[in-house]
Amino acid sequence: MQTVLKFGSNLAQGRWARVLPVVLLLCAWQLLSLVLQSKTLPAPSAVLSTLWQELSDGELLFHLGMTLTRVAISFAAAMLIGVALGILMGSSNTWDRLLDALLILALNIPALVTIILCYIWFGLTETAAVIAVTVNKIPMVAISLREGARAVDKKLLQVAQVYRLSRRDTFFKVYLPQLMPYLFGSARNGLSIIWKIVLVVELLGRSNGVGFQIGNYFHFFDITGILAYSLAFALVVFCFEAVLLRPLENHLNRWRT
Repeated sequence: MQTVLKFGSNLAQGRWARVLPVVLLLCAWQLLSLVLQSKTLPAPSAVLSTLWQELSDGELLFHLGMTLTRVAISFAAAMLIGVALGILMGSSNTWDRLLDALLILALNIPALVTIILCYIWFGLTETAAVIAVTVNKIPMVAISLREGARAVDKKLLQVAQVYRLSRRDTFFKVYLPQLMPYLFGSARNGLSIIWKIVLVVELLGRSNGVGFQIGNYFHFFDITGILAYSLAFALVVFCFEAVLLRPLENHLNRWRT
């Protein structure tokens, strides 16, 4: 019994702890599909087969590439503008009072409304699609970074003044490191929101992308195709988190350990 508990503890502490829930989910999915034998719940093997077929044909890479391009541009723009606004509002009571009402309004406008308005105002173009996604995300980033700016330790800034650090060094070596948890939290939240909004944008007004393909499969009630493209998207998200976002976060936050 102790051996089993020790193995479970080691498993939970290792890398398998992140993979195990996914494996269990796939097993449960496979078992459920076998029991139900329903067209609305294809087996994981059927979804993987469709995924491989789309990958071999080149369709998956093309549409996934278009979606990722829109995500990257929208994410970069939303983070840059949102971080700047958040720091400005968190550091200045005057700017916070001036922009607070607009920020609350922007947060509560449905994403669908913003998308439709952008398509009406700017046409069914790439510019309209990127603007719609960016505008939806900026307020969320600004809110998070505003709270981070308010939580910055003022005593550390005073220490920087005592040691006569330049404004540049104070910002990058004292101020910005304290914002990192808020920055990465906002980045993760931003990616999760932007993925979803981009799919809606593509579904409503684009002729390519993962959202466009999912819309096509929906018209034919092809659940396997929908799940195949959804799985491809999920794999990209997992790879981005494991290869880039998490190592970068650990590197920048190493001073806390």
